[in-house]
Amino acid sequence: MRWNRYYIKFLRWRANHVSDKAFVLILSILIGFSAGIAATLLKYAVYSIKKWILDLYNPDDQILIFFFFPLVGILLTVFFLKIIIRDNVGHGVPRILYVISKLDGSMRRHKLFSSLVGGSLTAGFGGSVGLESPIISTGASIGSSIGQGLNLGYKHKTLLIGCGAAGAMASIFTTPIAAVIFSFEVLLLDLSAASLIPLLMASVTGAVTTKMLTAEQYLIHFKVTEEFIIQDIPFFIVLGVIAGFVSVYFHYMHFTIIRWFSKIKRIWARAIIGGSLLGVILYFFPPLFSEGYDNIRLIVSGNADQLLHYTVLADTHIIWALLIFTVFLILFKVVATTLTTEGGGVGGIFAPAAVMGGFTGFVIARSFNELFSGMGLHESNFTLVGMASVLGGVLLAPLTAIFLIAEMANGYELIVPLMLSTSIAYLIAKTFNKHSIFTQKLVEQGDMFQYRDKTVIKQLKIRDHIEKDVLTINSDASLGDLVRVIKKSKRNFFAVVDNRGTFIGGILLDNVREDMFNRKLYKEPISRYLYTPLSDEKVNVHDDVQDVINKFNKTGNYNMLVLDGNRYIGVVSRANLLKAYRENMIADIEEY
Repeated sequence: MRWNRYYIKFLRWRANHVSDKAFVLILSILIGFSAGIAATLLKYAVYSIKKWILDLYNPDDQILIFFFFPLVGILLTVFFLKIIIRDNVGHGVPRILYVISKLDGSMRRHKLFSSLVGGSLTAGFGGSVGLESPIISTGASIGSSIGQGLNLGYKHKTLLIGCGAAGAMASIFTTPIAAVIFSFEVLLLDLSAASLIPLLMASVTGAVTTKMLTAEQYLIHFKVTEEFIIQDIPFFIVLGVIAGFVSVYFHYMHFTIIRWFSKIKRIWARAIIGGSLLGVILYFFPPLFSEGYDNIRLIVSGNADQLLHYTVLADTHIIWALLIFTVFLILFKVVATTLTTEGGGVGGIFAPAAVMGGFTGFVIARSFNELFSGMGLHESNFTLVGMASVLGGVLLAPLTAIFLIAEMANGYELIVPLMLSTSIAYLIAKTFNKHSIFTQKLVEQGDMFQYRDKTVIKQLKIRDHIEKDVLTINSDASLGDLVRVIKKSKRNFFAVVDNRGTFIGGILLDNVREDMFNRKLYKEPISRYLYTPLSDEKVNVHDDVQDVINKFNKTGNYNMLVLDGNRYIGVVSRANLLKAYRENMIADIEEY
């Protein structure tokens, strides 16, 4: 009770002293700071677990490190989620899109920590996934929880979810610009000043917080040491084409494995099968252990040969051994990632897609350099451009990928090849896959929308647009009673209800027009004029406005009866809904 009093006092003070715009900006900064803290904790947990595991390593323990520990990580994650949390955390970005589309922007509170714990256990013990999904889910949950706690509407809750996701992504990668673009391009938030300014504030705050609290070795940064050479353009075109088909392969293999695992109904069986197969892959291909950004650092720093460490090829002097091995890394990275997540692990596909792209760029540059001595292609540049190209193709979000790698590389020296290769990869991937890897299943199930007009429609509520001027009449009434009601009405329709307000049916004025002037019929029961509206002519007060609009389009009616269960509430008109839609569209544009 005391907390509730303080809460009410705070809301009164806020209403009198802080404008809505300023309040949202303050909340965006708070959310960005919280996301930065969460990202720091996640990185520290993952790297601490990973360090403890790798410190155990000796040549005789390879099975323990690369086979046993990833399985343990998945089992611990499943135990935590199914036994302790008793819920399915789900894949981060698709779940956020589902919440925005179907759940009114309300996420469950446990996602404030469950994704962090699950991601730490999965990636820390070697699961071949990225950290961005758990932290983005956590950031979005922070925004949603604040919105729910303050009883904000759908529009503001959605914006705060975007702030949390942007702040989280900026925190994990320290890439604030890419994080804002991600919110528009992947989360499909509206590109307007009303959303842009809070997103910028959350993103910058998250990036600065992580930069201040996180040790440099934990930050995902790459240094461009070679200049872009205009003569390399044809080779970057080749990279774009190949990266596009690698993106298609990623998409295909990811959903193929998902279909295989959908046949396994038992949770623990999925965990054991997925974890065991993952362990086999990691045993033969140790660079697929955990995220994989350390391997990209090796390539960019000119130490690509170290990819063969912990493998049977470690001491080989065969020239093409490294290239062939890296091709297998490209092929099996998506397999390892999907086995991890389908087995029950928590993680994202940003890192796997980017790492696959990095390997692809390296293989192309090294192949040309080996085939044509004196070619001198800069392998580090091709590695970074390859990261953006495959990532952009997999996410179908080229701008996010371009700016993500540009910021991670601490500059825009490679912006031209980044734009060129990523655009080509995107076009090829888009040709084969209409929807991104995040939205594919959601669109197939009808669980998301992608356009601004539907976002505005989602903000409308039937309850707010009910018209009460349709008069009611008791089901036991006579025609004479109805005539007296007609004299007071401005409508040509009358709702018939019983003593409890239960909707019985309706009467149209046209159906009684001939008899209403015949006093001999005034004692006739109104049941002779009663008709029962079809399901397409009535809606529930809790229905989505989109469903109501679909009924209007199907029937051609101008009004719909509104019921709460079986109880009559009123009517909703097509004209009023369209008016409210237009006003909301204008308000979104002119808010700032």
